[in-house]
Amino acid sequence: MLQSKTRAWVSVDRNAILHNVEEIKKLLDEDSEIMAVVKANAYGHGDTVIAKLLENNGIHTFAVSSVDEALNLRRVGVSGDILILGYTPPVHFHYLIEENLLQNFLSLDYAKKVNEFALAYGVKIRGHIKVDTGMGRLGIRYTDDEDGYEDIKAVYQLEHLAVEGIFSHFSVADELDEENLNYTSHQIELFEKVLERLKEDKIEPGKRHIQNSYGILNYKLHYDFVRPGLLILGVTSDDAIPIKSNPDFIPALSWHANISYVKTVQPESSISYGRHYIAKSERKIATVSIGYADGVPREVSNSGMEVLVHGKRCPIIGNICMDQMMVDVSDIDDVCEGDVVTLVGKDGDEQIKIDEWSRKVPTINNDMLCRISARVPRFYSRLK
Repeated sequence: MLQSKTRAWVSVDRNAILHNVEEIKKLLDEDSEIMAVVKANAYGHGDTVIAKLLENNGIHTFAVSSVDEALNLRRVGVSGDILILGYTPPVHFHYLIEENLLQNFLSLDYAKKVNEFALAYGVKIRGHIKVDTGMGRLGIRYTDDEDGYEDIKAVYQLEHLAVEGIFSHFSVADELDEENLNYTSHQIELFEKVLERLKEDKIEPGKRHIQNSYGILNYKLHYDFVRPGLLILGVTSDDAIPIKSNPDFIPALSWHANISYVKTVQPESSISYGRHYIAKSERKIATVSIGYADGVPREVSNSGMEVLVHGKRCPIIGNICMDQMMVDVSDIDDVCEGDVVTLVGKDGDEQIKIDEWSRKVPTINNDMLCRISARVPRFYSRLK
């Protein structure tokens, strides 16, 4: 029997996370290490708890989006390397020194700014060079005509930077049609050309990495790091997308709320804002203490999206409100205040996956997980 914890909550299975790490390792070259991506609050799962769990179980390199996310990890005692994948404003460069962080050197001009700051303080700032092989987002653009190589080389030569690695990022590693397979293969070829040029110029590239989660699932490569994010948490971006491997991942997150009120309404009764739901017959309606301020997407209102009550699927009806939503529980006996509603997870023989929500929005699982708001407390299982 599911137990109430608060008005709404997320439960995270730490044992599932450790299981998923072992499944990832089965897909890797024996010399590759995991750089755990825990940005965006570990995709809604809780960055500090997840990072500490991973560090205590042999993972010592992490990736985040921003300096504030890196500081969150340092404040709870994460001592491993932390690579900031995004832009750090110059006003925060001092944290790179004080907290021993790795910065993405995302362009030659940006690297020069970091170098100037390090020169002023008589130190070296650590980081990895980002090479844009086709993502078109951040990084020094490298193309077939080797445009961009001189900028990459110049960053290595900046005296007050300690360039400890080089990386790129796949844009369509999740697509297995011929065109996108060729595109990803071309990204790998460009990355390899950069590494070969560095070797010719007797420049040690440092740690090399390019594989994101789908890069791990679909490509067997031989670099120093891989960068799983969602895979550690037991999900992919889209359950319907085929992959080349067959890992046994376990979703770590479940999402619940309490029923706060149960009532019977008569035919022609309207429910919630806008009167978009009108009862066609006598119905039993449960109000659930969760809404769009908690991350429940308002877009799924009146869409047929279901939740679990007493192990049975029940439709959400009416517009989802900021703090509450309504569910039709007419077919379930003995529903009462305080009963647990499962939005994501298992109850009895039934299960609702995050992917069901993503399809109703529609969006991807990354986005849907990140929508679960900070006001929803996270609870973590004991380790076995």
